[in-house]
Amino acid sequence: MLGAILLIILILLLLGALPAWPYSTGWGYGPSGLLGVVFVVILVLVLVGRV
Repeated sequence: MLGAILLIILILLLLGALPAWPYSTGWGYGPSGLLGVVFVVILVLVLVGRV
């Protein structure tokens, strides 16, 4: 249950960090790249059964 909640929150954060809006064009891909790495780590942990 906790793993599913974490995945939903991380997906929402990843979508929010994409540089698609005018105020975020200067951010580059840093925020979405960092959240993408965190998402992959959490996904692997959930699939392995550690979370």
